[in-house]
Amino acid sequence: VQLQASGGGLMQAGGSLRLSCTASGSFYDINTMEWYRQAPGKGRDLVASISSGANPNYGNSAKGRFTISRDKNTVYLQMSSLEPEDTAVYFCKADRVKVPGLNYAMHYWGEGTLVTVSS
Repeated sequence: VQLQASGGGLMQAGGSLRLSCTASGSFYDINTMEWYRQAPGKGRDLVASISSGANPNYGNSAKGRFTISRDKNTVYLQMSSLEPEDTAVYFCKADRVKVPGLNYAMHYWGEGTLVTVSS
C-alpha cells in the first residue's frame, strides 16, 4: 500500500492550502485516514483523523481552522487561517488497513509534504 501526498507549498500567514493524499495498492479496506505533522526539531503530532462511520477528530492545533474529509481512498486536509506555527512536514497515514493474506490490520505512512507559512 502506497500513500502519495500532495498540496504542500509556501503560503503567507492567513492563507489557505488543501492537502490531499491517495492510497493505492492491494487492500480491501482502509478504516481510518489521518494527517500528522512534524515541525522542525519536534515530534510528530496528530492533526486530524477520519474513520469510517465516525465523526472527524482534530488535534488542538487544527480545531476551527482545518477540515479533514475523505472520498474513498483519498483524504484531504483543508487548512485555513494559516499561521507560521503551522510550518511542518505533513504526513498522511492509513490505519486499520485490511490487506490480502493477513488476518490483522496494518498501517502505512506517506512520505510527507512540506508546508511553509511565512509571516
